[in-house]
Amino acid sequence: MSKSSAQWKQDHFNDTYVQQAQQQGYASRAVFKLKQIQQKDKILKSSMTVIDLGAAPGGWCQYTAEVIGDTGRIFALDLLPLQISDKNIYFLQGDFHEQAVVDELLLEMGSRKADVVLSDMAPNLSGVKAIDIPKSIYLAELAFDLCGQVLTKQGTLLVKVFQGEGFDSLVKTLRQAFGQVSIRKPQASSAKSKEIYLLAKNYKL
Repeated sequence: MSKSSAQWKQDHFNDTYVQQAQQQGYASRAVFKLKQIQQKDKILKSSMTVIDLGAAPGGWCQYTAEVIGDTGRIFALDLLPLQISDKNIYFLQGDFHEQAVVDELLLEMGSRKADVVLSDMAPNLSGVKAIDIPKSIYLAELAFDLCGQVLTKQGTLLVKVFQGEGFDSLVKTLRQAFGQVSIRKPQASSAKSKEIYLLAKNYKL
């Protein structure tokens, strides 16, 4: 193991949110990012239909299921397997870049519309900003494009993105399609990380 890998591992296990996630039975520390946004913005409510993109290992699904309750429904998608299960979660393992995977998601949803689209998707990081940031923006654009097919009027999109070239253009696009667009950097998101979340509310259709 390299020195940097050993340091990352030590930092990871010393992380307060990693410890809390383990204690509370959540699949990952990422759950606290969504929790903190929910505490501020109340985007999830009982009985909602929610799409969770980049869902693995499943922390966001777990928390969302708690909030929306037994009458809600989650459609989750990721390349990697989900580490949790719940009767109200439909999980599709596949690549969101592929139209066939999106079509399968739409088929499973049927006539149902989503109240909220969540996207914690991130590209495989190279460490090169000029590569990673455009890939992040592209994933956010894919999540936004899906809204045109699944999101109900007045619905909400919460999407992770890395700040950099293309970010301002993405924000402008979202502001044309939603009544309100805010930037969120939850405390659980590492200060070292370029990631932030765009919260777009009141979809105009």
